[in-house]
Amino acid sequence: MNTPSVAATRRAWHGVAELVLAGPQHRESGTIRLRVSPGGFGTIKDPDLRVDGAELVAGDRRLALDGATCADLAKAAGVVAGLPEIYPDHTDVRPDEPLAVDSAAADHLARCFALGDTALRRVFADAEPVLWPEHFDLAVTVDEVNYGVSPGDSYLDEPYAYVGPRRAPSGPFWNAPFGVARALSELSDADAVADFFTEARGRL
Repeated sequence: MNTPSVAATRRAWHGVAELVLAGPQHRESGTIRLRVSPGGFGTIKDPDLRVDGAELVAGDRRLALDGATCADLAKAAGVVAGLPEIYPDHTDVRPDEPLAVDSAAADHLARCFALGDTALRRVFADAEPVLWPEHFDLAVTVDEVNYGVSPGDSYLDEPYAYVGPRRAPSGPFWNAPFGVARALSELSDADAVADFFTEARGRL
């Protein structure tokens, strides 16, 4: 699934991840780390917030994302919208910009994150996958190598799994400037994603 609605939803999710979840969490609890949760992603510490498909969940409240702004969502959730201030490269979603979120696209992105989370935990049992708000990708770092899943970005405009060593090796397997990437549309399930990570690890 790679449509304009996926790109718009991914951008909106990224804005919410930074402005409504990671920024307030960093100010209150000192961390920007997010996690994969059912239907999407959420904070790991206070404030306890998560995105479930096309909704922001705050306690017993479920707030529709589509058409809302990050500023309004944050206010309704009891926090102040704002970017994390510990890195410079942020989403271009403005706090007062109405979001465009498609439920089917959100479900698709949630499945991709869940697939990546399962695969990473299967291969790296001692590592905790982190959804980093800066680039909005799920990853672990093991022996100075990043293994992760992105919902799509400027490199590849669809969800993909990747492996990024500190110095990218040469050879036909290593098909990306940062290492190797494989579209999730080419990987059938969590086992296939785990096999991709394992193969890359073995080649390093």
